Amino acid sequence: KRQLVESGGGLVQPGGSLRLSCAASGFTFNVAVMYWVRQAPGKGPEWVSTISSRGDVTWYSDSVKGRFSVSRDNAQNTMALQMNSLKPEDTAVYYCVKQSGGTWTGGLRGPGTQVTVSS
Repeated sequence: KRQLVESGGGLVQPGGSLRLSCAASGFTFNVAVMYWVRQAPGKGPEWVSTISSRGDVTWYSDSVKGRFSVSRDNAQNTMALQMNSLKPEDTAVYYCVKQSGGTWTGGLRGPGTQVTVSS
């Protein structure tokens, strides 16, 4: 069964850090382009970051560039998102998503992990 499971979310104060993890199973992880996508309350899903299959190329949305860092360990079938200098507007459910049809929309995704940035 193909599956993605996120973990590591929680409540953090503005300026704090969190590290999210995504565990993949049931498909060939090391050839998959992967994404982090988030969805804030009352809003549509927002692309956050992309990492190439080998992990050598990454992309970030302007809203997180310079604060977030994506990485992957193909030997462990895991992906991570290091989030620093968190802001209240980063509050959302974060999902890891497998590329499908060249994009993240419609791709396999996990149940998500909640990140809340609040004092």
